[in-house]
Amino acid sequence: MKTYQNLIIGLFFTLSNASYSQTVKWIKSNEGNYWQEKKIALKKKTEGKPDIVVESEKELLTFKAWGTCFNELGWDALNLLPQSQRESVLKQLFSQDGDLRFNLGRFSMNANDYSRNWYSSDEVDGDFQLKNFNIDRDKTTLIPYIKAAQNYNPNMTFWISPWSPPSWMKINHYYSVRSDKQFNTMSPLSDVALYEDNKEKDVKVFPNQFTVNDYFIQDPRYLKAYADYFCKFIDAYREQKIPINTVMYQNEAYSYTVYPGCAWTAEGTIRFNTEYLAPALKEKHPEVSLYLGTINTDRYDVIDEILSDPRMSETIKGIGFQWEGGKILPRIREKYPQYNYVQTESECGWGSFDWKSSEHTFGLINHYLANGCTEYTFWNAILADDGVSGWGWKQNALIRVDSKTKTVTYTPEYYAVKHYAHYVSPGSRLLSYKESGEDKKPILVFSTPEGKTIIIAGNFQDKEQKLVVKSGAVFLDLMLDGHSLNTFEISK
Repeated sequence: MKTYQNLIIGLFFTLSNASYSQTVKWIKSNEGNYWQEKKIALKKKTEGKPDIVVESEKELLTFKAWGTCFNELGWDALNLLPQSQRESVLKQLFSQDGDLRFNLGRFSMNANDYSRNWYSSDEVDGDFQLKNFNIDRDKTTLIPYIKAAQNYNPNMTFWISPWSPPSWMKINHYYSVRSDKQFNTMSPLSDVALYEDNKEKDVKVFPNQFTVNDYFIQDPRYLKAYADYFCKFIDAYREQKIPINTVMYQNEAYSYTVYPGCAWTAEGTIRFNTEYLAPALKEKHPEVSLYLGTINTDRYDVIDEILSDPRMSETIKGIGFQWEGGKILPRIREKYPQYNYVQTESECGWGSFDWKSSEHTFGLINHYLANGCTEYTFWNAILADDGVSGWGWKQNALIRVDSKTKTVTYTPEYYAVKHYAHYVSPGSRLLSYKESGEDKKPILVFSTPEGKTIIIAGNFQDKEQKLVVKSGAVFLDLMLDGHSLNTFEISK
């Protein structure tokens, strides 16, 4: 702590005694014109009220990691490229000398919607002892993908969540939650389990109807076998030299999907995590942290019901939010400040790969970090063509591969991420922020372990806007272009 205080005092002294000639590196991106660099000077005077006054003695959070998810269709897209281009992409994503410098990886336990098809590590009905458990499928896809990333960053850490348990552990005996003849072969008769006769809806929240049943069978034999399944999965990946440090029990328990998924009630969530998964991890993998997630609902009442169970504070170390869950993040964090908070999946859009998506992602990063998330995980780093999932949903990615020409496009969203990830390194401390608001001007201010001050600001309006940041006795004072993304690097 003393070292950090000395760093801040030094930074404050440096800025307070800055001359008019002190320069700042300004990196700006506009649509079609990315990563423009120039030098500007700090000022000792300004007119008007600053957007942010940096209080250097405050420390709002210490940032830990940028990451991405490893999916089979991403691996397929990467392998469309010639080796030299493939290695260049991996370097830009994962090398600490690259653009994005990811040091955190997420992958799915069993299939997700960006798998080639649907599978699990044990599809033998009734195999409670998990004698048929294996990760042979992963050894041909996810594991080579992860190892390719580890070649550029051997110190990466990883976390997992399932989209769906093995189908035989579910009440509908199918990977999906809902039937849809266009996308799956699940019997429509099984859809009755989701809501039964309940017809109540609340269109102001997601989901507007809440499941009345856990889709995971709540028999103790199944619950214990599933907890053991998590442990065997961690063991199997450790044998591949891929350390799993964090587990979340379910991806999006509140998306009632036509692709692999599993609906859980609050009661079932509490039961599985407190009575089965946490004890199994404590016994077999005490080094692995259990987080509640991934939370993709803005139904505060449901998440509060789970967290208010007195056993939860002894069960989980953190909470992961994504999509609609981001809306209740501030309120949950205010009531439950004892947990670590992380963002678990940046929103993936609709396959547009456009500038609007880059502004959306830029704003999301500001929101989650401003509200206490110390880790940020992106979804697909790379996809081919229109980014179509296994069930037909077009999604964005940071890097787009043309399957015909075998060429790569670094998308506008890639540069939005680079504006943050290239400069905010692990250990950076958030000093101040302003969320987007009516002025559509999000701002974050960090101090890095290297002693640099990083200011990241966007302007999502059509017109120019003035940006003023006061730090000590000096000001960053300039005009931001309309629809621009900006990073300012101030050295000691």
